[in-house]
Amino acid sequence: MIPYPNIDPVALQLGPLAIRWYGLMYIVGFAIAWALARHRARQPGSGWTPEQVDDLIFYSALGVIIGGRIGSIVFYNFDSWLRDPLVLFRIWEGGMSFHGGLLGVVLALWLYGRKLGKSFFAMGDFVAPLAPLGLACGRLGNFINGELWGKPTDVPWGFVVDGTTRHASQLYQAGLEGVTLFVILWLYSARRPPEKAVSGMFLLGYGVFRFAVEFVRLPDAHIGYLAWGWLTMGQLLSLPLIVFGGVLLWLAYRRAPRSA
Repeated sequence: MIPYPNIDPVALQLGPLAIRWYGLMYIVGFAIAWALARHRARQPGSGWTPEQVDDLIFYSALGVIIGGRIGSIVFYNFDSWLRDPLVLFRIWEGGMSFHGGLLGVVLALWLYGRKLGKSFFAMGDFVAPLAPLGLACGRLGNFINGELWGKPTDVPWGFVVDGTTRHASQLYQAGLEGVTLFVILWLYSARRPPEKAVSGMFLLGYGVFRFAVEFVRLPDAHIGYLAWGWLTMGQLLSLPLIVFGGVLLWLAYRRAPRSA
């Protein structure tokens, strides 16, 4: 068993200004995505300029932050928002939803794609491999904050939290939705599959990994299980991603040339 180190969530205190690890993890995630996007833009035939990449990351970051925060309120904390509408703006208290952030990025890509004259799925296929390492950074931020723990366990890699050994579901998600999904998408996209395929693989991969980890992750205390004593909100929101991702892959290869 591994004792949880109880990391101070505040990385640096400058008078009244507290710089938190959770926020820093988002900055690191966006920086990684920007560096990867620049790398991909330099490849022959990428169709992207460095300036377009810079704007793409900026708009995507806005989509992640705004969509993630709104999604967290709508999907998980709507009652809290009804009691205190200002909770929406207190991002430093934590509370970001991947599914809300995804919707925010989808809107940002659609708007920016119209400006560039690129199809929505051309945008999505370019962005999809950039996202997983940013997701991993966000889960590391959850681990530092000591939130989103898993169920009690007796596995030797469990973390002891307040006297109870628990699954570090944040680290599971960082490893699966983050590192593993990144490797899959980076290698898969390098083969230049047909349009829609990389976007579909991202949705399918994330949905499957998230659905699986939810079996060992505790549901939000104020929501609990939605049905059958095991279905969580995270699983419910991931099911459409799995279905839509599979459909996109089917459409991509159904319409692709035989050589693909």
